[in-house]
Amino acid sequence: MHVRMLSGGLAAACLVSLSLTSGQAAAAAPQTPAAPLAARVLTYDASGSAEFRSAVDRGAAIWNESVDAVELRPAAAGQRANIRVLADNGWPRALPTTLGNGTVYIGRQAVDQGYNTVRISAHELGHILGLPDRKPGPCSSLMSGSSAGTACTNPYPNAAEKAEVEGNFGDVRAGRAPAARAEVIVD
Repeated sequence: MHVRMLSGGLAAACLVSLSLTSGQAAAAAPQTPAAPLAARVLTYDASGSAEFRSAVDRGAAIWNESVDAVELRPAAAGQRANIRVLADNGWPRALPTTLGNGTVYIGRQAVDQGYNTVRISAHELGHILGLPDRKPGPCSSLMSGSSAGTACTNPYPNAAEKAEVEGNFGDVRAGRAPAARAEVIVD
């Protein structure tokens, strides 16, 4: 997990403001890193993902390696998860409810056609993290989904996709409300 540090600029601004209101001048503290912002932890339940369990865990790990603002963790026994991951015989899809919450289906239909299970998992989790499909698209774009073809096995988000997730969850960590999403995203 990556941890992001805030600059000491805010602390210095507060010190200057306090010194001005008290009538005394004081030197600003040197710029030092403040406490790290904690990632928003989202839990996922992959107990219903059948043969795709390792692909789901790898997809979550890829997002954890790729962004700082959010961390995906397996739900503990008896814990209600933010994300449910299920296997079925249809096409892969995500049903986000709100940012960071919803259900992912790892559909066997795409796997039977030759699509990569880790790419499918990372892509569908991307929808739960607030990313839309970007079709048609190149293999370098995780959210291009099936339009990149069965030869594409890239499970990693590109720089723009990472930045969008950082923005989505950075807003949440900063106390700004994310946009509501309630849609079925079928890839």
